[in-house]
Amino acid sequence: MQVTNEFLQNLRQDYKSASLNESDVDQDPVVQFQKWFQDAVDAQIYEPNVMTLATADKAGRPDARIVLLKGVDTNGFRFFTNYLSAKGKELKRNPFAALVFFWPDLERQVRIEGTVEKLDKETSEEYFNTRPLDSQIGAVASPQSQVIPNRVFLEEKFEELKAKSAGKGIAKPAHWGGYIVKPTRIEFWQGRSSRLHDRINFEKVKGTWTKTRLAP
Repeated sequence: MQVTNEFLQNLRQDYKSASLNESDVDQDPVVQFQKWFQDAVDAQIYEPNVMTLATADKAGRPDARIVLLKGVDTNGFRFFTNYLSAKGKELKRNPFAALVFFWPDLERQVRIEGTVEKLDKETSEEYFNTRPLDSQIGAVASPQSQVIPNRVFLEEKFEELKAKSAGKGIAKPAHWGGYIVKPTRIEFWQGRSSRLHDRINFEKVKGTWTKTRLAP
C-alpha cells in the first residue's frame, strides 16, 4: 500500500472509550496525573513512562525528543540525561520545557509545561547506581549529540570502559544527571467522538492551581 496524501487525509480514529468531566478530576493535577499513570500501568501499555520532551535552542526554534519519566511527586517530573547533550545545552540557556504523554490505548494525552532545574548530585548518583552496568557504561561512553566517525568508534569505547570497570562498577560522570520539570501548566486530554475531545486544564497562579475546560 502506498502512503499518499489522500491515504493520510483519510487516516483517522473516532475516540469513544471514555469521557472526562471537571468533577472527575482531582483538584491537584499531579495527583490526577498519578491516577492516570496508574491506569496506563494497569492497562499494560508498553513503556507508559515514555514522554516527549520539548526544549528551545538559542534561536528560539523548538527541539523535541522522546525521554523516560523516572520520578514524579508534588515537586515535579524527573528525567535523566547527559548535561552536555543538545537538550542539556538548551536547558542551560533556557530553563523551560514542555512534556507530552500519549497513551493511545486509553485515548488519553497529558501536556505539561514548566520550569526546569537540575537535581542535586546525590539524587542523580542514587539513580545512576540503580541502572544496569551496561547502561552506566553507555552513559559514560556516549558523547551524546556530538558527531562521531562511525558505530565502531562507539562500540570500541564501550568495550574499553567495560573491561576497565570489570568487578569494580563505574562512577556517575560529572556531565550526567537529572532534571526536574516543575509544572506551571498541566492539561488532561480525553479523546471523544466527532473530535469533541475533553480538555481539562490546570494553571498555577500565585502558587495555587486553577482548573478550566478548554475547547478541543
